[in-house]
Amino acid sequence: MVKQIFIALMLIVFTMQQIFAKQDIQRPESYNYLRGVEAVNNNQLDEGLDFLNKEIEENPENGYAFAWIASVRAYKREYGRALTAVNLSIKHLPKKDKTYKAFAYSLRADINIGLGEKVLAIMDYTEALKYTPEDEDLYEKRAQIYYELQKYDLADADYRKIITLNQGSVMGYMGIGRNANAQNKFEDAIAQFDYVIKLANDYSSGYSFRAESYIGLKKYNEAIDDIIKALALDYDSKAFYLMQQVADSSFTEIATKIKVQCIKNPNNGYWPYCLGTIYERTKHYKAAIEQYKNSFDKDKSPVTTYRMACCYEELGDYESALSNIDISIGIDSIDSDYMLERADLLYELGKTKEAISQLDKYIEVNPEFFGGYYRRGFYKDNIADYDGAINDYSMSIALEPTYAYAYLGRADMYRAKAEKELSDADYKKVIELDTIPGNSSCAQYAYMELGDNENAIDFMNRIIESDKTDAGNYYDAACLYARMGRLETSIEMLGKSFELGYRRFKHIDNDDDLNALRSLPEFNELINTYKERHSSEVAGKNDNDFIETVVEGPFTSENDICKVKCSINNLPLHFVFDTGASDVSISNVEAAFMLKNGYLSQQDFQGKQNYITADGDISEGTVINLRNVEFGSLKLANIKASVVKNQKAPLLLGQSVLKRLGRIEIDNGRDVIRITYKEPK
Repeated sequence: MVKQIFIALMLIVFTMQQIFAKQDIQRPESYNYLRGVEAVNNNQLDEGLDFLNKEIEENPENGYAFAWIASVRAYKREYGRALTAVNLSIKHLPKKDKTYKAFAYSLRADINIGLGEKVLAIMDYTEALKYTPEDEDLYEKRAQIYYELQKYDLADADYRKIITLNQGSVMGYMGIGRNANAQNKFEDAIAQFDYVIKLANDYSSGYSFRAESYIGLKKYNEAIDDIIKALALDYDSKAFYLMQQVADSSFTEIATKIKVQCIKNPNNGYWPYCLGTIYERTKHYKAAIEQYKNSFDKDKSPVTTYRMACCYEELGDYESALSNIDISIGIDSIDSDYMLERADLLYELGKTKEAISQLDKYIEVNPEFFGGYYRRGFYKDNIADYDGAINDYSMSIALEPTYAYAYLGRADMYRAKAEKELSDADYKKVIELDTIPGNSSCAQYAYMELGDNENAIDFMNRIIESDKTDAGNYYDAACLYARMGRLETSIEMLGKSFELGYRRFKHIDNDDDLNALRSLPEFNELINTYKERHSSEVAGKNDNDFIETVVEGPFTSENDICKVKCSINNLPLHFVFDTGASDVSISNVEAAFMLKNGYLSQQDFQGKQNYITADGDISEGTVINLRNVEFGSLKLANIKASVVKNQKAPLLLGQSVLKRLGRIEIDNGRDVIRITYKEPK
């Protein structure tokens, strides 16, 4: 925000320099005024204010001086003083000086935006436009507020005005397209962005915003092409965000396109960083680390080692995570985010006092951030420093009164000190603040501590339903049930959290929520089992966690074509075993039969996609999701398949299934396909 204001001020300075070049209006030439303007031009703001204030003392009706004072006050975010100065500027500026009058109203609009007064800002931009009706920037600023207020018709009108003023500018078309996206009018938006790209084919935002439209239409291939183009042009930040979003739906496609860029740009560390990002996004942490390492070899960025640290942390390899965050700090000792991450890693390694010392340093740098105090309070909580934790939780609450977890932590400390009235008040505050169940919720604990187990369990169940893949949700449930005394259910929830990848063993050691479990043999057996598994995972010896299994299935051979029997959504079919095909492929005849007889539903149809056939032709196919694919005793879920229009097309069993099976061998002597795969012990 400060940087944006600084840029705005520099634009103001540039405007003023142009103003002074005009000779048709007599403007002040007094010593203090000119020295003040010169100082502000040189970014010597305090010196400029001194001279301008002296000018006001001598000439209290100098509206020009008030305009400059208001500019500096706005830059400093002293909005009250800025508003006073700009009002005096508007009062005393001569009406015939239209440029300065427009500037003063525009400046007051900017100040009102800083104060959250958007309606007043619109009124001021409208007043400014009366003086300078051809100022594109003013229309764009007003359109932005209309957009934020969801008044899209009014925003469109301003963007169309920009187009009439400057047909070659992309901003009007971009604005209309963005408004269309906001209203889910994606086809209309694409038409606008198409024209933007014709006007400026090197403007990355045209591609990234069009990608957003394609995503809205679920045209992921088109979106991916635009994302890659925008990233290639100038590392477009919106495209980088969309890249991660589209990876959730079309991971293979976006990963493939990024890999192509890696090959085309072998010395550029950005593309492997992008690849690492989408691997991390989809929880393929080891693959992400390898790509981040590749990126770091080319570009020694502290952000890359920070991301590696986060991946190692997710894997529970806290030593490797700490090593990488130390590299980040070694490269950039200023970024306090690295300090915060280092504190967390020290805590996970059981070095709680060192973690607290690290947070002491962090808080010195960021004394106004509530999260630093909350974390330090949490660490003090875990070494039974109740008063120290209460102090830190209270600081966190003072800085951010809506953060429910700080109230929960303080309530637990009051409870530990037997101060029931204070603890109950904080638990009630947690429930007041935390009303939407999710993976950052904590109201379930407050309900339980207040004796309302029914609501506690209901809230916890809704948290789990919000994301059944989140290991932390099941861990929280284990803590809740342990605190309730429902120990069997607690161990069951803890086991599910481990199955989903929870590996924060030091946290478990320190977490007094689980104290009721510690003497139980089944708890210790569960912990030891997953600690051993975790050691293998960290060492890269994951095979110890799996049993190798072999399954065989018969095949028939016709003209050197291998056919196997599969069951698709419980419908028995014979498929050509084709290692060269990318997906499962069925003809529209089979698809129609499956839809008619209930083996497919409308929800299974996901859109269209182009495919390259064996003879090199490109054909369009409908993409469907196969809920269940069975080959022998192997069962796979949610397999991507394509429906081709050719009624005589064979049924192909391609890589979307084969790559998930394991090692495949064809035994021609016995006419069987042998698949060796691994399953968890």
